[in-house]
Amino acid sequence: MKGHEPKTAYVSDNDYSLCSRVPRMEDILSLPVQDPPCAEFSAAHIKWVKVEGGRQGGDDIALIPFPRVDDFVRGESSNAECPASFRIESRRKRSEGSISKPRVDCYLEYTLYWCSYGPEDYRDSESTMGDGSHTKPATGKGSRPGRRHMMRGCLCHFTVKRLYTRPFLALIIYNQRKHVDKTGAPCHGILDVDAVGTRAMYAPRISEELRQKVMSLLYIGISLDNIIQHHAEVVQGHGGPLNRDDFLTRNDVRNMERIVRNSSYKLHADDEFSVRMWVQRHQKHVFFFQDMSSTEPFILGIQTDWQLQQMIRYGHSGSVASHSTFGLKKLKYPLCTLLVFDSSQNAIPVAWIITSSFVTQDINKWIGSLAERIRSKDPSWRPNAFLVDDPSFDISFIRVAFQCRSLLCTWHVRRAWMRSLLKKCCNIDVQREMFKHLGWILYSTRSGSNADDAVEEFMQVYVDQCIFMDYFKRRWLPYIELWINSIRSLPVASMEPQAAIEFYHLRLKSKLFDQQHANSYTRIDWLIHTLTTGFHSLYWFDQYSAETGYFTNARDKSFLTNAWYQALQIPDVDVILDEQNLQLAKVISQTNRSLAYTLWNPGSEFSLCDCPWSRQGNLCKHVIKVAILCKNQQVARPLLASQVYRQALLTLLQNPPDDPLVLEHAILRVSRLQQDIKGLEDLSNNGSLQPSMPEMNSQLEGFSIWPRF
Repeated sequence: MKGHEPKTAYVSDNDYSLCSRVPRMEDILSLPVQDPPCAEFSAAHIKWVKVEGGRQGGDDIALIPFPRVDDFVRGESSNAECPASFRIESRRKRSEGSISKPRVDCYLEYTLYWCSYGPEDYRDSESTMGDGSHTKPATGKGSRPGRRHMMRGCLCHFTVKRLYTRPFLALIIYNQRKHVDKTGAPCHGILDVDAVGTRAMYAPRISEELRQKVMSLLYIGISLDNIIQHHAEVVQGHGGPLNRDDFLTRNDVRNMERIVRNSSYKLHADDEFSVRMWVQRHQKHVFFFQDMSSTEPFILGIQTDWQLQQMIRYGHSGSVASHSTFGLKKLKYPLCTLLVFDSSQNAIPVAWIITSSFVTQDINKWIGSLAERIRSKDPSWRPNAFLVDDPSFDISFIRVAFQCRSLLCTWHVRRAWMRSLLKKCCNIDVQREMFKHLGWILYSTRSGSNADDAVEEFMQVYVDQCIFMDYFKRRWLPYIELWINSIRSLPVASMEPQAAIEFYHLRLKSKLFDQQHANSYTRIDWLIHTLTTGFHSLYWFDQYSAETGYFTNARDKSFLTNAWYQALQIPDVDVILDEQNLQLAKVISQTNRSLAYTLWNPGSEFSLCDCPWSRQGNLCKHVIKVAILCKNQQVARPLLASQVYRQALLTLLQNPPDDPLVLEHAILRVSRLQQDIKGLEDLSNNGSLQPSMPEMNSQLEGFSIWPRF
């Protein structure tokens, strides 16, 4: 069905002149599909047709893409004259194939949206309470407990049908577009004189953005009193109430606090049934779901509205990276995270994929759905690069879905080898020599181009390191050729994204693998709940605090900046580098000026430092700082990734393509890269280079001595 979807577009006046002649409901499929280019749109952005005949005779109708229904509902709720919150009054569904001869307006899904200020009218009920005059509302919804104070008789409502014959289309039937009561008079908003100065002048409920904010603050541990005080300061800062959100009360916060306190990941004793219940309740956060069967693996793709906003904000003309196979040994199913990088080059999780198989095997199933979800919000969205940390990823699916190039990120290999060496080898001199040799193997910079010869040499030289060799043979030897071939065929990402991804890895590990939750590791619903509540709130809170300056004391100080950002704060004068002997370098500690840390193999990705952070197997700020300085002073050999990339360019020059068009494109590309690199070097030398230049940086991986992305 997807292959036959019509191309949607914003309707022009010419299109409208055509569709305005449509007389009856039977002809709705001849209407143009309207897809306004804005993120959210309302009835004012759409050309409506008044249909004749049938049950909808006299109503306004329009066709939009079904994925954009939520955008339309939010746009209608933001009406400047009558802010509203449209609730779902009723909903019905059918399964495909249940009707043999469907009508043209037959639905798969039917949803009736009604303004929350109606349809009942309780404006005068206070004076008649207790006299027995109040009757049950005509809609059969009872007294709607908790909402009587906002019911003002508003008749504004519309119906959305997901068409049976065209599931990718939604038919909007606007039954009453004006926010009026049964007398035809405005009943809320700025046009209602009785609503001026009251909540009825604004939207009936607080916005989803404010609800996200309050819930996140509660998950972080901010008290109710501090939230109310903070909200009062914000309202006072912009000169008093301007919308419904400014009327936030203690009772609103208390209700959300109760939800947080009573929330449980275990919706059902059976884990699989519990996950299905969560998916049903949080459909707007699920971009892909496939339940496990005898032939298909379990796959769940999660992305909240906030994560979608961050992916659009930082992923466009930037980089998207995968952090895959997390929790392979402890969790029931491994977790894959997609990351983007903010202006400080910190990684932000923008999607989670949980699957019973390796994520690389089924990427074709979910990556298209994710790309479609993003471009339904911003059709122009396009990243510069996608960073994969697993060479078995099928790059072709990524290129088709995201329309960008792919890079290989080796942070996982470097970290695993370094931690194993520190644990299984006691001699620090042997550690640094083995670590350097492993880098030569991975990037094939020794023993010619034969990976087997490089590995054989490594095993012969360090044959006495039995424990590490057993680990290397068991865990890495079967895949080493795959890694080497991938490095030869793909540009390699620099240390900058590696530092950010490793930083995210450590934070995820610290929050998930807490001993008090050890009994829950094997439940998927626990993982989903933890990710979408507390862990999600951490990243929302970090960004909110950094941008507003509020609650700075409540931020997790141990996770404020990654190693790359910390390295930029180290002065050049604190690096002691002997240009005549580049076997080692020293960096003066920033907290204890009498202490200096030693680095072996400076300027390389496989440099080793003796600082406590590096001795735990992490990529430290000292290694990054020395590599930056070596590049700037041109006193070290190019990074291993750069050597591989340059060798690929030399091979291209020695064996040019036969197709003159391909050759011309390759030469033009190289020339442009050289110009960009020269421009960046000039900026770097005079101190004008900003921490993040995503549009240009994305072109430089693996080419310069210290490539940025």
